[in-house]
Amino acid sequence: MTAASPDPDNLDAADDRGAPARQLARFDAVVDEWWEVLRNRGLLNRVMYGASDVGEFSRLWHVLGAIRALGPRREAADALRFSALMALESLVVNQGVKRLFARRRPGTAAQNPTRHRLRQPITSSFPSGHASAAFFAAAVLSRGSPWALAYRLAAAVVAASRIHVRLHHASDVIAGAVLGEAMGQLACRLLQR
Repeated sequence: MTAASPDPDNLDAADDRGAPARQLARFDAVVDEWWEVLRNRGLLNRVMYGASDVGEFSRLWHVLGAIRALGPRREAADALRFSALMALESLVVNQGVKRLFARRRPGTAAQNPTRHRLRQPITSSFPSGHASAAFFAAAVLSRGSPWALAYRLAAAVVAASRIHVRLHHASDVIAGAVLGEAMGQLACRLLQR
């Protein structure tokens, strides 16, 4: 079973919001149509559904923050500080920014055509909280780390997984990534003081 691609002329009342909203809806429809070729492929499904799952509640990032705190010249307080920053990021995005928008998701967890389990989010689709948390975490964890590229790659996979599992539009993911990166850079500047 596959979810229908978004109708670029009738997405989230795009006609009521004007040309920019219609262009955004068309962009999302094009990306979703392109992505359809990648869906329902065994290994890729396992990677993407797994990434989406470990991104829930920022579990992956909390674990990586704890592991990073085990390194030389690190303390347990580093992991606690990182987790506190992740909680603050989540509060700002999920209880702040998302409440400004009422965008429907392109699909539901129940429409999942695989055996992988997904949690149905209750917040607005815009912006993607998974993408925001991923890029926020990657920015903070990358600070002074030889693993920076790995953190960035993991963030990109988690963010892209939300398009793959049809719980976010491509524009939700891009907006979430940009927001998370900006907040992460701000957090890094504050940590340097």
